Amino acid sequence: MEEEFIIAIVAIGAVFIIFPAMVFHYITLWRKQKTLLPDDERMLEDLWRSARSIERRIETIEELMDAQEDEPQSRRRPLSPRRFED
Repeated sequence: MEEEFIIAIVAIGAVFIIFPAMVFHYITLWRKQKTLLPDDERMLEDLWRSARSIERRIETIEELMDAQEDEPQSRRRPLSPRRFED
């Protein structure tokens, strides 16, 4: 009888005290992490700059390839087999 009473008190305590405390704890952590840390902002800015730089390089390569396609075949130099040898 006494064991059942203790188990009931522990169960009620868990339901009404421990579980809500855990939920509120994780909600608080979630709200703190909603904003970016300064290091994260710097990393995002660096990634953005790198992406823009890569985009400009790709556009330049595409323009060069388009210009090369417009040239007649006689102007193109054949690839030397020595270029691919180690």
